[in-house]
Amino acid sequence: MEKNDLVRVFLRGGVVSPGDMKRILETAEDFGNEFIHFGSRQDLLFPVNIRSKTILDHTFQAIRTEYDFEGNSFQNIVSSYVAADILPSTNWLHSDTYLYILDDFEQYRTQLKINIADPRQTLVPLFTGNLNFVASKQDNYWYLYLSLPEYGEELVCWPVLIYTFDVVRTVKALEEVYLAQPNLPVQELYEQTSAKIKANNRPVDEELELPKMPFPSYEGMNKMAGDKYWLGLYWRNNCYTIKFLKALCNLCVETNIGKISITPWKSFIIKGIQEKDKIKYEKLLGKHGINMRHSSLELNWHLPVLDEEAFQLKRYLVRTFDQNDISTEGLTFAVKTVPMVLFTSIVIEKNPVSRYADKYDLLDTYNVMYCKDFNPNKREYISYAKDVMKEDLAPLLMELSCLYYEQLNYEPEVRYAKPAVETKPVKPIYQCSQCLTVYDETYGDALAGIEPGVPFANLPETYTCSLCDAPKQEYKPVAKAVTTAVA
Repeated sequence: MEKNDLVRVFLRGGVVSPGDMKRILETAEDFGNEFIHFGSRQDLLFPVNIRSKTILDHTFQAIRTEYDFEGNSFQNIVSSYVAADILPSTNWLHSDTYLYILDDFEQYRTQLKINIADPRQTLVPLFTGNLNFVASKQDNYWYLYLSLPEYGEELVCWPVLIYTFDVVRTVKALEEVYLAQPNLPVQELYEQTSAKIKANNRPVDEELELPKMPFPSYEGMNKMAGDKYWLGLYWRNNCYTIKFLKALCNLCVETNIGKISITPWKSFIIKGIQEKDKIKYEKLLGKHGINMRHSSLELNWHLPVLDEEAFQLKRYLVRTFDQNDISTEGLTFAVKTVPMVLFTSIVIEKNPVSRYADKYDLLDTYNVMYCKDFNPNKREYISYAKDVMKEDLAPLLMELSCLYYEQLNYEPEVRYAKPAVETKPVKPIYQCSQCLTVYDETYGDALAGIEPGVPFANLPETYTCSLCDAPKQEYKPVAKAVTTAVA
């Protein structure tokens, strides 16, 4: 099957209501499918035999969900909403915060890959997007890290923290500038983006720290706070039966579950199951023969969608691990048979077919790599072995597993360098203490008839906030960041 035969359904942030999920499943059925698949960017995929935009538009316009044929014209937004309330989290970041940002994206289709993630969880990778928003310790503020082709492998830190309510506005402005002039240096990209929007930014005055935590288990029925449960389901072949999923959607509606969450690991999670309803889910799983007890060796793999070769290699390696009683808990693996974004601890990369393959009966060979400190968020892969045969892969991976456990600790280690554009506080701006609206003399206040360049001290005493009508006395000075290039 060609990639162009797949429809990608963009479940923004990996979040979908049971009702919308059921509509999507019914549409997939209309194209003769018995199964659907999940992608690594929390999207949903199913094949089509005829590219009928009429059928697809009818469904997806009704549920306000975007789709695309596998041409990468647009991208899904990845978020760690799936980890909220069940894994460690930044203290101010709650489910509602993600939902506000994701809802704000509803009328805007991004051409760049956007990630919105909490650095304290390890289920969703932080830096697999082009624009990566990472929660800071300051309430409602996000780091922004750029990973763009023009910057090579470098991860570039935006010079200011982005306010939650400015995330989507920043994405729109930044994407507009970048797509028009993709080769701009980061300083100019920042300056032109900032000129397009009036945002409540703050300077980056503290480097990002990432806890070094193992990859979590995400399968089965698990306890939440408040006598509720979350259910994680995984199919080893990424072929999810539509019949079962439709029955599960019906049960979610019956038990007042409002959201289904997709992970980047081709699995999904249902949060907030009440204790009295737990038996209903267990009965449904049993009726459909759903296994919730996969070996931990199975769960932590990233494979290309519908790649049978990668799937068979994974099965071979998992079987060998199992026979040798090897633990891989906390580690993640990828089988790279085609170009793909890497976000796992260990990578098995198939070498290109030799030009002599037609002349000689040559066997496939592989390279083995691991991420520095086995932390995928460091994005620095180290070669461990090259040009090895299939039967040599399992022993090498077992060696790497032992290395991982030898160096394992949970102390924060990862620190990203200061931004490529420095910020210096040079003059104050003033912020309304009631609604956080800012007055910046660079822009003035068009709604109040104040021209650019008028200092706050020169505003009349009758001046009021253009948003909430708070008096001038309610404004407090805060530092303003001005950019200068790093030497």
